Amino acid sequence: MNIGIPNEQLKHENRVPLTPAAVATLVQLGQSVYVESGAGKASRFGDEVYLNAGGTVVYSKEEVYRRCEIVCAVEPHSLQEVAMMEPGQTVFSFLNLPVARPQLVDALLEKKVNTAGYELIETEDGDHPVIHSMSEIAGQLSIFIAARYLETGDRGRGIILGGIAGVAPAAVVVIGAGIVGTEAARTAAGLGAQVIVLDSDLRRLRNVDRLLLKRVTTVLATPVSIRKSVAYADVLIGAVFMRGGRTPHVVTEEMVKSMKPGAVIVDVSIDQGGCVETSRPTTIQDPSFSIHDVIHYCVPNITATVARTATYALTNAILPYLVRIADKGIVQALKEDPGLARSFFTFGGFSTHKMAKAIFGKEYSPIQTLLS
Repeated sequence: MNIGIPNEQLKHENRVPLTPAAVATLVQLGQSVYVESGAGKASRFGDEVYLNAGGTVVYSKEEVYRRCEIVCAVEPHSLQEVAMMEPGQTVFSFLNLPVARPQLVDALLEKKVNTAGYELIETEDGDHPVIHSMSEIAGQLSIFIAARYLETGDRGRGIILGGIAGVAPAAVVVIGAGIVGTEAARTAAGLGAQVIVLDSDLRRLRNVDRLLLKRVTTVLATPVSIRKSVAYADVLIGAVFMRGGRTPHVVTEEMVKSMKPGAVIVDVSIDQGGCVETSRPTTIQDPSFSIHDVIHYCVPNITATVARTATYALTNAILPYLVRIADKGIVQALKEDPGLARSFFTFGGFSTHKMAKAIFGKEYSPIQTLLS
């Protein structure tokens, strides 16, 4: 089986889905791996390293799509990339369906391409391994990013996150106690910040309370508690995650107006639309903007700022599935692994995921019916 790794079209998407070591694993199992020249450069994996691992370096994206039955990318596809795809080809990437364009879905269905979203892959116990890994990274990063933007030179409040003797630390408010929120709270508390975590799920709050040994304050999320906490925050981390849908704006523009001058918002939920009303997607090249004298950082591919770590994490999560597909073939692998099958959004010209109806109003056929 031929497996391809194209260069990412999105500028400053620095991640690559497979490390050279993963390529070597696939080659040793008898597969051929084609890597577009420069695909791993930003993650410090040069073409020579992929060649030494047994991969074949090619010099155009078109060649990757023309040669390969399976293509592994990172960012959601563009219409230009869909035009290069072949009917029956299987393409893995993040899909970010809550903010995807309907025209893209139509193009994928017309091309009869099999598309799978990393964020939709499930394990037997209901975990989402790729989302879990990326969320761990994003949670930690959000605090380091916020600490930098608090500095005077970045138009921030001019305060240090952890404070010093005789000077109070920054108040960090985290909305959402999932993986991103928990990692953000753990990192901020470890740096000495005063941390408040809000969530509407008491079980999640208890989990944070237990994991962090009561070093943070946990608060049940209500409109009143969110409003008070936002006004108190030096740093606000938006870590709301809605599986299968767009995140609601739990922080309104009026709440943002109430924040301290130079406060920082890091809206990690922006890849699902954002949980702060004043948020809008930004890029790694131009990552921040200010509204009401509050700094907003809203980069959807935030983990690409630590591309090498993110690449290792992504590879660790997806390599076992690729090995299974390469060994058994796509149909048999999906029959044996319902969690992998549920990651497919289109298959053979059909919508195969319930999100097709929920988000785009399209009828869908469960993939199990197509496989049988």
